[in-house]
This record gives sequence, C-alpha cells and structure tokens, in this order.
Amino acid sequence: MTPPDHSQTLLLLPGDGIGPEVIQQARRIAEAVAPDLNIEEGLIGGVSFDHHGDPLTTQTLERAKSADAILMGAVGGPQWDRTPRDKRPEAGLLALRKGLDVYANLRPAFCFPALASSSALKSELVEGLDIVIVRELTSGVYFGQPRGIERLPDGRRRGFDTQSYTSDEIRRVARVAFELARGRRGKGGKFGGVLSCEKANVMESGVLWREEVTSLHSESFGDVQLDHMYADACAMHLVKAPKDINVILADNLFGDILSDEASMLTGSIGMLPSAALGDPGVPGLYEPVHGSAPDIAGQGIANPCAAILSLEMAMRWSLKRPDAAERIWQAVDRALEDGYRTRDLGGLHSTHDMGTAILDRL
Repeated sequence: MTPPDHSQTLLLLPGDGIGPEVIQQARRIAEAVAPDLNIEEGLIGGVSFDHHGDPLTTQTLERAKSADAILMGAVGGPQWDRTPRDKRPEAGLLALRKGLDVYANLRPAFCFPALASSSALKSELVEGLDIVIVRELTSGVYFGQPRGIERLPDGRRRGFDTQSYTSDEIRRVARVAFELARGRRGKGGKFGGVLSCEKANVMESGVLWREEVTSLHSESFGDVQLDHMYADACAMHLVKAPKDINVILADNLFGDILSDEASMLTGSIGMLPSAALGDPGVPGLYEPVHGSAPDIAGQGIANPCAAILSLEMAMRWSLKRPDAAERIWQAVDRALEDGYRTRDLGGLHSTHDMGTAILDRL
C-alpha cells in the first residue's frame, strides 16, 4: 500500500484523570512510527469545562471533524459530579460521538499469550481469545427522549429514560458487524459469524433489533453465520466459553456492559482499545476502554497499552498505515513477553517505563 502523505492529521484529546498520562505515551509511539504525521492536541471533558465552561466546545468538535483520526484519553472525575448533567465531562464525549456520527464502536477482546495467566478465567479458556464486540454508539437509551427525573403528585420521584431505535440505525451498525465477520472467517467456534444480542423477550426495541438484523442478513450476508442470543445469556457464555464467539453485535447499553465484561477475560481493562467508526470519509474516534481512573491519576502507574493499541487501530482503520500498526502490535507483544508489567498486570513498571519498553521494541 502506498504510504499516505504528510497532510494527515491526528488530533489528541487527552481529557481527564489518567488520560493525559497514557496519551503522552501513545504520542511517543506515534512520533516514532509516523514522523510525517501532523499531531495536534485539544481539550475535552472536565478539563475543557474548567477552561471553557463546556466539556466539548464547538471549536474542538470542528477540529475533530477536519482531522483524519482522533485519539482520546478519558473523561470524568469526582470533582465534576455536581456539575449540571449537560456540562459533565461525559456529556462532552457523548456530544463528540454524536457530532461525528461514529455509530459503530469496535471493541476487540484479545489475549496476548504472555497475559493468559492474568485473566480472571483459567488460561485454557482464554489462550488465543480473539473477539470483536460491535456496539451501536449514537442511539439507544443513552440518547433517547424523553428522559428525566420528575416529582409525582403523591410526592414520590420517578426517573425515566427512553430506549429507542429506528430500522436504519440498527441496519447500519449490523452491516459493519457482518462485514467484519466476513473478513474474520475461521475465528470463533460455535458462534463463528455474528452473534446478535438483545432482549427481544421483554423489550420492543429488542424485537425490532432482531427483525432488522435478520432481514439484512437474508438480503446481503447469507454467507455469514448469524446467531441470536439474549444479552444476559451472552454475558454468561462469555465467562463459560468465550472462544466460541467471533463477533458480538449489540445495542448501546448491552454493548457497553458486555464489552466491559469481556475486558476482564484478557488480563486487564488497561489492555483494551476501541474504535468508533462512521460512514466513509468520517474520521474515526479511538480511545482506551478503561476510563479516567481518578484514584490513580497523577501517580504514573496507569497502563498505557490500551491507549497505544488504540493508536494501532487508528493507524490501521483511519490512517491506512498497516505497516505502522503491525509494528505497534508486535512491540506491545514483545514488551509483554519480556516481562514488562504495570501494576494492573501484577508488575511494578511505571506508565513511562511501559511506554519506553514498547518504544524500544518498535
């Protein structure tokens, strides 16, 4: 593949908590594998609210839209808990996802050989694990209206949210899952294609989800295996026989829960990246799954691997630099094989130590 020219831009949004610490290490790797890349930085989340009174400014959103890829750290922290809901750090992240319309969240759950013994499950259950969870990201209960907390006539309070999906919102993310599974033939076991998860037994949106996924499958993806499973049953199967599964497709809420569960199969949530993708031409949003971890922020002990592997996904999916992506992946693998471990993995290496170890093995 012809390497891209130097006009490509990677926008870094370090955010809050451990975000700046792990993104700093990802930046070191990016500068080494792609020295021609134009790297910029911006504010999002609580730090943006503190500076601008808004967790995502219009200017930052426009910069994100004009970039080729966005690599984000994390948002949130207890110091913003009393901030109005629409100004909280998490509102900035939701607004960024919605503003970019990156509706397909890819969350891989893989286990590096060196970390098989670090999993919450027995090694034989996770050795060779390679699952991708495709989570719908810009609709569902996190965005549905009406929502709120109201006072009832008798004095009680009622909280309510709306779970809502349209057929096109379901179909476009399902298409991503089917196309991904088509390119991952031979992975997984019993559920070697797409395993679509919902709660059609108790939710009308789940009924629509199952009907639309089935319809799209029959129209365009008959060559890809499709199975349906209730989301709670999938949660049980993930800890019983995770290697049965290739690609999980789920809505925003269930995808959020299932992907966090899957992260513990891999040794640490500090190892897992994610990608949020939209239609062709839309810049991808890449971020570690682990969150802002305010309890360890500023201590220099956070695991930077998830951020570095999110950079790997950005190189592969948005920046079209597969050689750089492969160098990053192999360097992380070799650093782990050579015994480098941050505290979440049972070691004593610092965030900077782990970044240096990976940098030295590129």
